[in-house]
Order: sequence, then structure tokens, then C-alpha cells
Amino acid sequence: MKPRIIVCGLGRTGYKIFRLLRQQGATVVGISDRPLRGEGTEIIVGNFRSASTLLAAGIQSAHTLVLAGKDESVNLAVLMLARILNPKIRIINRLFNTSLGDRLDHTLTDHTTMSVSALAAPVFAFAALGNHAIGQLHIYNQTWPMREELIGHNHPWKGRKLSSLWDDRSLMLIYYIPVANPIDLVSAVVEERELRVGDRLIISSKPKVRTRRQNLVYYLFKVFSRLRQFQRHSKSAVILNLALLVTVLFCTITYISINLNNSFVDSLYFTVGMITGAGGNEKIAEQAPGSIKVFTSIMMLVGTAIVGICYALLNDFVLGTRFQEYWDAARIPLKQHYIICGFGGIGLHIAQQLINSGYEVVVVERNPSCRFLSTARSMKIPVIEGDASLSTTLEVANIEKAEALLAVTGNDIVNLEIALSAKGLVPKMPVVVRSQDPHLALMVQQVFEFESVLSPTELASPAFAAAAIGGRILGNGITADSLWVALATLITPGHPFCGKIVQKAASSADFVPLYIESNGKEIHGWELLNATLNSGDVLYLTMPANRLEQLWRNAPIQLENDCLEGTRK
Repeated sequence: MKPRIIVCGLGRTGYKIFRLLRQQGATVVGISDRPLRGEGTEIIVGNFRSASTLLAAGIQSAHTLVLAGKDESVNLAVLMLARILNPKIRIINRLFNTSLGDRLDHTLTDHTTMSVSALAAPVFAFAALGNHAIGQLHIYNQTWPMREELIGHNHPWKGRKLSSLWDDRSLMLIYYIPVANPIDLVSAVVEERELRVGDRLIISSKPKVRTRRQNLVYYLFKVFSRLRQFQRHSKSAVILNLALLVTVLFCTITYISINLNNSFVDSLYFTVGMITGAGGNEKIAEQAPGSIKVFTSIMMLVGTAIVGICYALLNDFVLGTRFQEYWDAARIPLKQHYIICGFGGIGLHIAQQLINSGYEVVVVERNPSCRFLSTARSMKIPVIEGDASLSTTLEVANIEKAEALLAVTGNDIVNLEIALSAKGLVPKMPVVVRSQDPHLALMVQQVFEFESVLSPTELASPAFAAAAIGGRILGNGITADSLWVALATLITPGHPFCGKIVQKAASSADFVPLYIESNGKEIHGWELLNATLNSGDVLYLTMPANRLEQLWRNAPIQLENDCLEGTRK
């Protein structure tokens, strides 16, 4: 019997998850706070935090609850109510707060935290690197991009045997769709079938990590190359300090001229003390004519104002943001870096992905109170506070020598403006644009010919749907109407694959084995196909989401998840 899945919160992301699950043949019910046109009895309209609404959706008999709303507080409230009504229900929770999510995952059984930003960001990063990914696969502590290869007349793999790709450790074969004579991938590999024109092959490739050594000379060159940025911020401070020095010199000369017996040192000492309010050697003014006393009084007021302003500018420069801005500007790479415009959740995760891959990053953020700026600086990412749609701001980011620009603010119009500004400065620069509306994204890409226009909802929803269907999800991809899922499944005595040879099980169930963890070692390649699945083994595989029901027949997913807690992700 198929598990019953409830999707709570049918906003843009939730509704996409609901439709994907229904498309894959799952028994799914949605909960919405407003009626949805064209939907029938599969949608329950009501208050998420109401027990009656959850009961109407069948919470007591449901297997999985997907909390897909944007409001994390609402998701947490529904989580607690759902666990009271059904303590055994499996929960997929949408949270951006990863630290809270990790605590919930470790505290609650059958609870999985997922983030739209974290799921979508790698695909944005892959697009900036020139890899048009349709999904991702997380194995060996790395995120591998998943892409579709359409074999054309000029494709380098035309005529190549699938068996030659099978043993390539830098590739993971996900699925094979031949243009004629349908066959599963494992059988095609064993039969040494050649790739023909029109064949489609879904693969995942190992990400490349760039190593770049930077010496002291290179760093000092960057510092001096950004002195112009420093001069722009410090110009007012320099002018005021010069005014203060001129005032001190003018007063010193005045006191010497009224009495030639006053030495330069004594006059200077009195002037500085008079202007700063510290006092000292007052006899110079006391023995002077009345006009000089009036002059001294005026200079006390003028000097106090100048000194006060100088102190304020110095304090702002050293303890405020000016010094940090200069320091960030000095650290902006001179070439081969990536510019991220907008440092929200997506921007943060993109930066982490690129940095982990060995690339340099520059952040442009117009909101000085952005909550992630401190995180950026703790990661030693240079930050430019300014409007990325202005050419002057992009020039400060050294856009002429950058590898690519990502416009990922929360406003689609702003992202379009930033992308057009970048193309105006460097027409050949790769630009990746974020768009909330997937339909608008396609039109923007076609009209303006940007490299990629991506929707976080479209990228993240398949992962939520795959996780709701079952298993420990390692990745997913979607092409046309087909959803591919990578997962780890524990082989138990009651598992439908237990005791079977991998090659035969894969051919009959239409899955592709990635590798096996057995007795502390990993089994790959040709040895994998000939291995026998025994109780206690962990099989890593990919298969269509609509075929996952085969894993439910004898092996409860809840048991598998409990057993897999100790395995490596």
C-alpha cells in the first residue's frame, strides 16, 4: 500500500511539491489557507495550526507530512500538533535555520530538515561555473552536478560503449534513455551497447576543486591597487586634519608676532592646549592685549569644533565601517573571481559552495543591516556595500576580470537590472539570474539571452517530493516530467533486494546502483554488478521516483531510516 502524504502550505514551493507527488503517483493531500482554482477534494482549506484541519486531511493515518510553508514558526507549531495527533508520522520540515534543523533532526525521530536555499544554491553555483545542471548528488562529502547528455551527431560520446563509462570513477551514471529498443542502463552496460544519435544519458560528474596559491607579493599588490578606494573614503578626514594643522600653525605664529620673547615651542604648546582644552602656559594669553584675548576665545571655539569632528571621523574610520570597507576592498580579487549580488539565503549558500570548490568570491549587498554580512566577513569574503545595478559598484568589484556574476537578490526586477548592467559593462560575461516565477524565468532567458535564469522553487521542490516519497535522499534531478532520485537503502532480511545479485535486481527493478557499503568497505564498478546484497549492506542507487514503491513492499522506510542514521551521508 502506498504511503499517504500530506503537504501543508501550498504556496509557490508547496504547490509544486504537491503536483510533483501527484504526478509520480503518490497518494497525496494538500492543506491550503485559501481555495485553489481547479483543485478538488485533494485540497483541504483551513488553518494549518488547527487540529480539525489536520484531522480532515487524514493526519492519523498519514505516513508523511511535508511542512512547506515559508513561516518557520508556523511549521514548528504544525510539527508539534502533528506529533501529538500521530506520534509515528514522518516529517519533512522546511527550515532555513540549519542549526535549529540539526537539533530537531537529532532530537526527533523521523524528522528531516530541508532548506530551499541550500538545495537550490549548488545548481546556481554549477551554472556560474558553466555546468547546466538538472539536479545534484551528494556523495563522498561533495555535491556532484547532475546533467543530461543528449547524444548528437557531433557529441564526443557518439559510438562510445556505455561499459567504458561505467568504470570511470569521476562519473556516476544515473539513467539511460535510448532512442530505440528500450533497455535499462545496467543491461545496456553489460551488453556493451553503444551510444547512438538521439540517446539521452543522465550522469553526475565529480566536481573539480581549484587550488590557487597566493603569495605575499600578490596580496600586497592587491592592497596597493585599492588605494583609490581608501582615498575616496578618507578624503574628508585628511582635509579636516590639514585644517587643524593650519589653525595650530596660524595661532602659533600669531602669538610669536605679538611678543617676540615668546619662543616657538612655548607658543605651540599653548596653542595645542588652548585648542584641545588641555590648557598649559596660559601666561602667553594673559599678558597679551585684549584683541589677542578675543582672538584666543574665538580660536578656542573654532579649534574645539575642528578637533571634535576629527575625533568623530577617526573613530568612524578605526572603529566603524570605513576601515572594514577599505580592508574588504583591498581583498577583492583582481581576476577569475565570482561576483554574488544579493547576500540572502541563496547568496550565502552559493558563496559556501564556490569557496568549498576553491574559487574566490566577492559579495555586493546594498542593505548594510543584512543579517549575513557578519557571516561573510567571518568567512573572509570581501563585501562591497552598494547598489549592484550601478556600473560604478560593479567596477569596484573588478567585473572586467571576473569569471561570472550571479544576481540573486529577493527581487526579480532588481536581478534583471543588475544582470543588464553587468552585460552592458562586459557583454561576454556569464550571468546567472534568480527568478521567483519559473515561467518568467524561461522568458527572461530567451529574450535577454542570459546564460541561466533559475527559480529556487523549481530546483528545490523535486528534492522535497523525493524525500516525502521515502528513503534517505542523496540527490535528485528532473528532466521533462521524470523525477530521478538518489538514495541509500539498508538491506534488511525482509528487503525485496536481499539475497539478490545487484545486476539482476537492477535490471528487474529499473534502478542504477552507485556503490555498496559492506563490512566497512565500498564496492564499485564491475565488482558491484556481481555482488550479492546481504543483510546489513547499504546500497546507494538511483531510480525513477515513480518506481520507489518497490522499496515499500517488504521493507518499511521508517525502519530503514532508523538503521541508516549511523551510515555516512
